[in-house]
Amino acid sequence: MVKPKRSADGALTKTSSRRPVPASAEAPQPSASASAMLARIASIRASLGPAGQRIADFVSQSPQAVIHMSVSEVAERTGASEGSVVGFCKSVGATGFQQLKIVLAQELVQPVQIIHEDLEPGDTGAVVLRKIFQSNVQTLHDTSAVLDVASIDRAVRLLKAAERIEIYGIGSAAPIAEDAQYRMLRIGLNVKAVVDSHMQAISASLAGPKVTTLTISHSGSTHETVAATRLARESGARTLCITNFGKSPIQAYADVVLFTMARETRFRTEAMTSRLAQLAIIDVLIACLALADYDASVETLRRTFDVLSIKRY
Repeated sequence: MVKPKRSADGALTKTSSRRPVPASAEAPQPSASASAMLARIASIRASLGPAGQRIADFVSQSPQAVIHMSVSEVAERTGASEGSVVGFCKSVGATGFQQLKIVLAQELVQPVQIIHEDLEPGDTGAVVLRKIFQSNVQTLHDTSAVLDVASIDRAVRLLKAAERIEIYGIGSAAPIAEDAQYRMLRIGLNVKAVVDSHMQAISASLAGPKVTTLTISHSGSTHETVAATRLARESGARTLCITNFGKSPIQAYADVVLFTMARETRFRTEAMTSRLAQLAIIDVLIACLALADYDASVETLRRTFDVLSIKRY
């Protein structure tokens, strides 16, 4: 049975009458080399109230489980209110539960490796294949763990409401932008990919409030795409961005940020890992857009398939 409970600010939240589940009964404990966030939690535990300490113990002993849970699930498992969980997140320096999950996921994955720690000169083709495929699979897993569903939903709403969509990408992000344009066209959206830096600046400055832009940048620090996103926002457009987790200049000009979690090596910068994560997010956006107007999308896909069929033998 779920009972309403009033938080410190007077808002009603839900708390479960179930007994708290001991953290030791959850996922295996992390290794002895605790992350910065787990160390921070340990350092403030003694200053927390009973509910805060239960939350701290649960997060510290089950971080892998927490990154896949919702705030209400953590509240239920610890016998606390959702407000208490959010308050705990802020007490350890996160803006909220979602950011706590992002930081935990980032710190629990293996650190970035340089080439001699990842691929060795004596590696056979079979070993290289296994290592690279495992890296790509891990990137998709890590990205799915940190993606904010609310941000995906908001991005879909902005794309759906736009009269025109512009997609910006430079360098290795350019083919991702062009692929996104192709697939959005297939479901009937008015979209164009702009991959020339001069054209990006001109197009962005003329975007206007009926346009939504999508910028793809792994680093979030490429001068041309940051400038295009800034110009688009200044012109009144709504701005979306797909970038790797971490602080970057482009986030200051994005209405919605969708994070990837790609771990690249020194000699595999801009490798397939980041592009796979970007493509997966675009897949999610396009699928959601198609489902939002299912009949029209299916009809447009049928028509475009018929058109393309004349190009096949």
